[in-house]
Amino acid sequence: MNKKISGVRIECIKGDIAAQSDLDAVVNAANKDLVTGGGVAGAIHRQAGPKLEEESAKLGPIKPGQAVITGAYQLPNKFVIHCLGPVYGKDKPEDRLLSDCYRNALYLAEQNKIESIGFPAVSTGAFAYPPEKAVGIVKQTVEEVAPKLSNVKKLKFILHSETDLKLYKKTFF
Repeated sequence: MNKKISGVRIECIKGDIAAQSDLDAVVNAANKDLVTGGGVAGAIHRQAGPKLEEESAKLGPIKPGQAVITGAYQLPNKFVIHCLGPVYGKDKPEDRLLSDCYRNALYLAEQNKIESIGFPAVSTGAFAYPPEKAVGIVKQTVEEVAPKLSNVKKLKFILHSETDLKLYKKTFF
């Protein structure tokens, strides 16, 4: 199932973000130091191998809402865009910081001539952002940024659970 927002094709799937061979870049829901962690960061770092941490750790620490780009190493992609989402209830204002995450990742993709990018549900796991609130912010940000993109043609949300997949499909489609 997909649709277009200002010429950018939107897709939502349940899957493993570290196994998306049809994408130029994947987004890491990173920790501030850009090192191996749990969840998405752990999956991406395990698959990419130790060189990813060697490169990314030099770029940290980053603040909530910021994004940086590295090579993808043993992942089937060219790039990893690392962004630090807000911790719900701690990092304020959460809505702006979450939006900044997606916005900054998309602008990095655009600057690096990336045509296809995959996002997890940033901040909704260990950082406890309520998925229902997060997906609304994500959609609003995509609708705001998509008209400004000329290189990015495909945006795929790779979701961990069936519940998140249903929520994203309901929101985007």
